[in-house]
Amino acid sequence: QVQLVESGGGLVQAGGSLRLSCAVSGIIFRITDMGWYRQAPGNQRDLVATITSGGNTNYADSVKGRFTISRDNAKNTVYLQMNSLKPEDTAVYYCTATSILTSRRHWGQGTQVTVSS
Repeated sequence: QVQLVESGGGLVQAGGSLRLSCAVSGIIFRITDMGWYRQAPGNQRDLVATITSGGNTNYADSVKGRFTISRDNAKNTVYLQMNSLKPEDTAVYYCTATSILTSRRHWGQGTQVTVSS
């Protein structure tokens, strides 16, 4: 059974930083594309950043230059370093794992990030 467990969310002031982590089990991590999505109240769930099994990254325009996605294949973990946080970054952040063999996407339970002004 594939499990994704996010951590690292919390309350931070505008301009501050947080690092989210997502520990993955039940899947061959090194051949899994990983991503982070977020959903604010009343909004759709939007892509934040992705990192392929080969290490290629992609970011939403709204977070380019502020957020960095990375992965540690030895720890089966993906990270999202968030700097220069803004109130509009407030959302529940979800980790995703997509096997490059099956193309099935798995989701974590989400972690709340709240940025105060």
